[in-house]
Amino acid sequence: MTTTPLRPAAPTRRRGDWWIPTSLIALTFVPVAAGAARLVDLSSGRTEENARFFDLPVPIVVHIVGATTYCLLGAFQLMPSFRRRRPGWHRVSGRILVPAGLAAAISGLWMATLHDLPAEDGTVLMWLRVIFGSLMVAGLVLGVAAIRRGDVRTHQRWMARSYAVAQGAGTQALVLGPVALLVDQPGAGVKAAGMGFAWVLNLLVAEWLVHRSQARRSRRAGQSRRRVW
Repeated sequence: MTTTPLRPAAPTRRRGDWWIPTSLIALTFVPVAAGAARLVDLSSGRTEENARFFDLPVPIVVHIVGATTYCLLGAFQLMPSFRRRRPGWHRVSGRILVPAGLAAAISGLWMATLHDLPAEDGTVLMWLRVIFGSLMVAGLVLGVAAIRRGDVRTHQRWMARSYAVAQGAGTQALVLGPVALLVDQPGAGVKAAGMGFAWVLNLLVAEWLVHRSQARRSRRAGQSRRRVW
């Protein structure tokens, strides 16, 4: 009598963490569409509505192109499984993302401090933009410095913080969108509060994602050590 050897059970298919870049790219849709519309508007010539931007187009164009590249490409950097499977891609895209992020942040600081404030903005919002824009720049610089000395954990945390700031425009659209449906134009105080809340919320979510990823990595490392011993 012959017996058929038992085959190992097929591995169960894991859902994975594709929801992270998918959600981030979806969050980027509104600011990317708005940026593209702004570029088309500027290319059509000076009008009364775009005069404030038309007088200083360089930071506008740099900000839109830099932020779009940073937010779309950077969405995959926060996906732990993709980083593990494609370490080469992670390094190459990082060399693109850092200049793009710095361009977006510095041009944003330029516009926040040198452009005339529109009627719906105010001094509080200007300072919020300066604070969070400076945090984005600092995060990119500190993140690069950390990975150069081999500190992966610190690198991940600072890069996640910078990306969270960059994604502020998408979350701000979700926060202030319902307000705009109730009132034609939110006041300066309401707009500043909504945008500040969105930036803080993004930073909290980024901290949670990085902490979860690093905790899982620590558990896997601990399990591997126990199997070896």
